[in-house]
Order: sequence, then structure tokens, then C-alpha cells
Amino acid sequence: MSKQDIGSGVSETKFKVVSSFKPAGSQPEAIKQLTDGINRGFAAQTLLGVTGSGKTFTIANVIQNVQKPTLVLAHNKTLAAQLYNEFKTFFPNNRVEYFVSFYDYYQPESYIPQTDQYIEKDSQINEYIERMRLSATSSLLSRKDVIVVASVSCIYGLGNPKNYKGMGFDISKGLKVSRRELMAKIIEGLYERNDLELLSGRFRVKGDTIDIIPGNERDILRIELFGDKVERVNILDKATGAIKQSLEHYFLFPARHFVTPESETQKAMIEIEKELAERLPKLGLIEAHRLKQRTNYDLELMRTIGFCKGIENYSRHFDGRSEGEKPYCLLDYFGDDFLIVIDESHQSIPQLNGMYNGDRQRKETLVEYGFRLPSALDNRPLKFKEFEEYMKKQKTIFVSATPDKYEREHSRQLVEQIIRPTGLVDPEVEVRNTKNQMDDVMKEIQKVIKNGHRALITALTKKLAEEMADYFASKNLKSRYLHSEIKTLDRSEIIRQFREGKFDVLVGINLLREGIDIPELGLVAIFDADKEGFLRDQKSLIQIIGRAARNSASKVILYADKQTDSMKRAIAETNRRREIQLAYNKKNHITPKTIIKPVEEQTIIIRDTKHIPLKEKERLVSNLEVEMRAAAERLDFELAIALRDQLALLKREIEKKVK
Repeated sequence: MSKQDIGSGVSETKFKVVSSFKPAGSQPEAIKQLTDGINRGFAAQTLLGVTGSGKTFTIANVIQNVQKPTLVLAHNKTLAAQLYNEFKTFFPNNRVEYFVSFYDYYQPESYIPQTDQYIEKDSQINEYIERMRLSATSSLLSRKDVIVVASVSCIYGLGNPKNYKGMGFDISKGLKVSRRELMAKIIEGLYERNDLELLSGRFRVKGDTIDIIPGNERDILRIELFGDKVERVNILDKATGAIKQSLEHYFLFPARHFVTPESETQKAMIEIEKELAERLPKLGLIEAHRLKQRTNYDLELMRTIGFCKGIENYSRHFDGRSEGEKPYCLLDYFGDDFLIVIDESHQSIPQLNGMYNGDRQRKETLVEYGFRLPSALDNRPLKFKEFEEYMKKQKTIFVSATPDKYEREHSRQLVEQIIRPTGLVDPEVEVRNTKNQMDDVMKEIQKVIKNGHRALITALTKKLAEEMADYFASKNLKSRYLHSEIKTLDRSEIIRQFREGKFDVLVGINLLREGIDIPELGLVAIFDADKEGFLRDQKSLIQIIGRAARNSASKVILYADKQTDSMKRAIAETNRRREIQLAYNKKNHITPKTIIKPVEEQTIIIRDTKHIPLKEKERLVSNLEVEMRAAAERLDFELAIALRDQLALLKREIEKKVK
């Protein structure tokens, strides 16, 4: 869809999956059942899809069948980025957007009464992610064929969609408007004039030419006037200045989500002053002085520049909401008929359920001690019951290999996707006694290594993981351990080296249950399998066992002195899935083959920089900057943040040397 189509109307482009693959295995039946469920009005369904069964491809085909704007919700940025890239591949001719928290670093505003310590909000906004957030909302308001992949942060408060669209405006060739009027409308949309440096959310003016970088774009929108008339509207490449596209019209959305018409802004400030006057007599002398000083300072900034730091804390007044009324959020930009897909629902639902209470507790302390007005409590994420209201009005699909009680109780049907198109079978699972377990697992590891595969060992504690890795090393086995104290960048590199064969045994804890894709695994050994708890419940055991489902020669050993109910259920479920896949393979004459997945190239790793010469450090700075930008472009934000931290360390050391 071209920029000419972006106007006050809504595009009717249809969703169309583009893929060289056809649905296979359990996919055709799952697609049919889910589609029928939506058409029959089922409010919620669950897709129980095993690892490697192509759940994303199934959902893509369901979206194509039902033709609804879709929110795909993931429980973290990394998973959201993975899904975003997959859906972009399946829907190259439609809009696939990415909406996650725009903070690279975020320390929320808080107060600790016991130590009288006020912690000011400290954050670093990622402009690239902010542009993608604005792109998501502008797409939702201008077309129907939109998929937004979002993290759970999408239930946090966002500006009123009516204001966001209402304060945008159409710029058409031939439009009669003076330069002064046009600039006034641009400024009203919270764009800042800067004739020296043109960045996202800014504009510059040279004679009758106005250049803008819209909040949701990376290129320059150039508007050329002739007298009081728009003569040309072009999109320019920001780097070269070359014309990329000549437009008939362009709909310019505001530069920020929190935007309010002037009349409503004045009304909101009156309401803020009124709330302040009512609140001050209820506070002590120090708290009242603190609140009065803070609020009046914010009001002065609103009057002079139309914005203040932390303006979202006054959003209830700007939105015209009543006390306690839910805030606007991303879901309000979808309209009245859309599809909600909750990926890894066994993880995402508990996160959605817990977000409100954590936010509320912190803000209540700020309000009690005079740092914020009570209306700040309404700048919040949705309560879970409020989120459920969206699910009841729309159609929801929960997606998980291990759906929890909530999904099962609220779904009209549970659709199983057990058969993998690749023919890969769930691994065999054995239970062995803990007596001589280290000697036993050593023999199994040696068999695996001989066959050119790797072994994954899971322990219950960090200390045990480290001790086991040391033990294997003492027996001349190349081993490493992995747990939460290992830095993000080092974790990625450890897994990369593991896959590459730099070592053969990796010992970890719960980090290894989900999102670890290692086709080279020939063995997964689970120690203390009978120690009931969240690391050894049925869901966790199935997830750990699933790590071995990408290698046709893999197996799983559970070391335990007794079989718990969780173990029995996990083993029974794994065996049930094995039998279904084996029957399918026999009927269709399929021989399972291990997934072949290339190992990623090495990322620059710097652990100790003291020995590196100054000139070499300067060269490394340049290389790290390139890698950091590339990681951000790939949406690999964990890597980008880790590289940024390394970059800051090197720059500080260079500054010390120069001084």
C-alpha cells in the first residue's frame, strides 16, 4: 500500500498469506477448527501446539480466513520480535507492526518512606521503537489489514485514539492553506521546529518548503507551497535527499500519542488546579508544599510548551475520564471487531493478571507522601478484569504447548496441533533412580558426544548447576553452566558456542525451558525431577522435554526416587503425542529428520578491556556502534542493550586515557 492511500479513509486490502509451504500435519484441521470457532462466535479457543508444529503458520492462515485486524500478544520483547519477523514473512503485502515498551532503560518514579528516599523516574527512550509504536497506531486507524505484535506492555495507558486521529490532518496537492496556518497545525500535533537538525517528530522551514519527519516514519515528508496553496507533496530519502515517492495526499498523524486539542487542554488544567486545591488540606505541611510546588511547575510547562515530564500522570484529566475509569490503551485503536492471539498463554496470562497491582502499590505511596495527585493512580495498566472485557467482546485464541487452567476453563474448544509436518517425534522419556546418577549420566553424555550431539542438564539451583559443570569438567568433558547471573550477552554467546560444538555439556536451570532452540541436542537430563514445585510441575517438565523435540535421535532422562503426579502426567502426555506422530509418519511414509538450523555468527564479546591498547579500543567503539545499530534493526534488543553497555564502558576508558 502506498503513502497515497494514507488518508482519513480506511484501506480495505485483504490479508493474504504468502508461503511456499502448504498446511500439513495437524495444521489443516487446526486451521479449520479455529476458523469455524470464530465464525460460530466462540469468544475464546485454545490452540495446544507442540514445539515445532508450526503454530505461527496456523494462526497466519486463520487470520487470512477470518480477515480481522489482529493483536498478537507475547510475554516479552524477545518473543514479540521473533513473532513479528515471522508474521512479516507470511504477510509481505499487509501491515505487520511491532508495539513494545519504548524504554531501553526504565527506572520508575518511586518513594521509600522508611529511608525518606525519592527516586525520580529515569528512562532512555528508544526512538526506533517509538517510531514503530506510532506506526502501529497510525496503521490501525487508516487500514483494516493490520497485525500488531505486542508485548504485555500494550495494556498500559495510551493517548485517546479519537484525539490522536482527530489532531491529524490530510495534506493534499492543491490544498488551500497559508504557511502560517500549516505550521500552526503541525505544532498542534506536537511537532517541534528545528531548522538545524531534522529528527523524528521535528520539522524545519526554508521559504515555502516545509520538511517533516512524521513520528511514524524514518523518511522526510516535504511539503512545497506556492503562495497559499500546496503545490507538491513528496517523500524524500533522509540520507540522500532524493525523492522516493510523489504523493497526491498524505495524512499526518501527531508526533506523540498523548495529544489533546487546545480547548480540552485548558479544561484539563482547570481540573488539575481544582484537584490540587482539594488535595492540599488533606496533607501534612511538608507533603502539601511538595505537591503544590511539583504540580504548579508542571502546569506552567503545559501553558508555555504544551508538555511536561510525566504528563501521562495527568492523563485522566486530558482524556476526560472519571476517577477509576480505565485508561485508553492500544486495544482501543483496533475498533469494534478484531482478533486477539495470546502466545505462550501459560506465561502471558499470569503477567497480564499481575501488572495492575504492582503499579498501584508504587503509585499509592507517591500520592500519600505528596509526590503526585491522586489522579496519577489512573495512569495505569488495565486491571485483568478490564482486559477480560476486551476478550469477551472480541474473539481470542490462546496458544501454548502447555495451556493452564485459565485457558482450559475459558475456551469453548481446545484444538490440538500435535502432528509436526517435519515428522519429528517427541523424545523418548525414561525415569531412572538417583543412585549413582552422576556416573549414569556421564555414560549417556559420552554416547551422545560420540554421535556428534550435545547434552543439556537441568538442575534446581545455581550452586548445583555450577558444581555439576565443574564435576563434568574434572572428568574431561567440555562443559559450561548457564543461569540468571550470567549477563545477557554472555548467555547468547554461550548458547552459540554450545551449538557450534565448542563444548558438549550445558548445565542450566529454568532459563532453558522456553525459547532455546538447539537442534544439536541428543540428550536432556532432568535432575531432581521428583521435587514438586514450579520448576518441576507438569508444565515445566513438558517444556523441558520439548527442548529435545528438534533432533530425531534425542532422548530425555528424569532422575528421581519416585514418580510424582506431575511426572506421570508429563510422561503420559509426551507418550500420547509420540504415538499420534508415529502413526501419522507410518501412514504417510515419513522418516523424521533433525532440523538443520545455521549457527549465528559470533558477536563481539569484550569481558576485560584493560589490556586493549587505546587505538584498538577506538576501533572497537566503531565496530560496536555498527553491531548495536544492526541488533536494534533486527529487533534483538537484549543484544543491542548489552552492546550499548559495552560501548559506554569503552568510551569511559578512552576518556580517562585521553585525560
